[in-house]
Amino acid sequence: MSKRTPQPAADKSYVNWKTLIPVLYDWFANHNLVWPTLSCRWGERFNEVTYKNNQRLYLSERTDGSLPNTLVIATAEVVKSRVAAAEHISQFSEDARSPFIKKHKTILHPGEVNRIRELPQNNYIVATHTDSPDVLIWDVENQPNRQCVAGAKASCPDLILTGHQDNAEFALSMCSAEPFVLSGGKDKSVVLWSIHDHVSSLAANRRARQFPGSKDDAVTGRTGYGSTVQARGIFQGHDDNVEDVQFNPSSAREFCSVGDDSCLILWDARTGYSPVLKVEKAHSADIHCVDWNPNDLNLILTGSADNTVCMYDLRKLTSGGVKSPIHIFEGHAAAVLCVQWSPMKASVFGTSAEDGILNIWDHSKIGNMEGGSGTGNLGSPGLFFQHAGHRDKVVDFHWNASDPWTIVSVSDDAANNGGGGTLQIWRIIDFLYRAEDDVVNEMGNYRSHILPCSSSRRK
Repeated sequence: MSKRTPQPAADKSYVNWKTLIPVLYDWFANHNLVWPTLSCRWGERFNEVTYKNNQRLYLSERTDGSLPNTLVIATAEVVKSRVAAAEHISQFSEDARSPFIKKHKTILHPGEVNRIRELPQNNYIVATHTDSPDVLIWDVENQPNRQCVAGAKASCPDLILTGHQDNAEFALSMCSAEPFVLSGGKDKSVVLWSIHDHVSSLAANRRARQFPGSKDDAVTGRTGYGSTVQARGIFQGHDDNVEDVQFNPSSAREFCSVGDDSCLILWDARTGYSPVLKVEKAHSADIHCVDWNPNDLNLILTGSADNTVCMYDLRKLTSGGVKSPIHIFEGHAAAVLCVQWSPMKASVFGTSAEDGILNIWDHSKIGNMEGGSGTGNLGSPGLFFQHAGHRDKVVDFHWNASDPWTIVSVSDDAANNGGGGTLQIWRIIDFLYRAEDDVVNEMGNYRSHILPCSSSRRK
């Protein structure tokens, strides 16, 4: 992903957005990063107190080469709903580093960290993609904390997954059903691994870590530490780079992929290494991202360089079908980089793009717009919230499964803040997504506080 200058539309949206922060958000935290980042992920919630939760947060730092690239394990203090201080929100500064985010551990990564994915079956196992054919697996709990200084050697991954014949940079997924890993790359292949046995050995073999080239490597033969894992299957069907992959949320053998050939492909490892179903020209340009709905397994989202997001229903797809989405969402002015379904509501999802905007959608509202036109308040069917807090392309975001409606998002703001990126954690105010009747009833509870003031002004 190349750097670019901010788009004027994003600048205008950002200025307007700043004035509305206290109105739109229940909680908002901005954290200016020293270096740009390409990925962010929530980890486990490990502590809960009266007004906040402590939670693991993963992100990357992409340096200019003078220092090693890093995988950062941070601790985020997530303020609980409706206890955030309005004073804190009003003190927002784009140059601030939020006190709610604290670095816990640094792993020196061999190459840029393009993607981070956590293993659902083990809170401490993380996979990363870099500019190489391999997928790297890290036991972040037992990796040593490293100092990011010039000339330092990279940390040694706990497992190295091999199988690609060319660089695999962005397409990466971890399975929620079993300890399986999925990847796609420039070799036009989708590669599947099982790390079940290796994860078990890592957990049983927790010991002091050594740096690459140490005597410990020769003694142990790198077993369970930097050992190589061969692919379980290599799947061929794309005609260009594979940009993203995603498991069926309930199966380790079914998955989907998208790529620069504009195709959406469904696979089933039980039937062989060829596509089960291939949607040709699913978009009119490269497809950057895909996600499978965890609450409605029939629905898949795709995001593309054609600035659109398509929603596909598996019950309405046929092999060889050409661009057959059940709906096309048009709310971005540039290439869509990330799509993700909400973990708590089947009809809600988010999308982020190079226009600096992160949109929140609810497809259940498409047929319920006023006048039957299908156009919502923000001008696009189903679109009900726009987060314009980033000043350049929003490269990644992640819903917080432990705190509904809370999102972490990162952007490449190098041209705006001295070379770094921006990390934001935010929760939209619940009046925006709750049922209208509930909101009206709750506001009615405050009539005694509102009406006397109104009456005195009328007098």
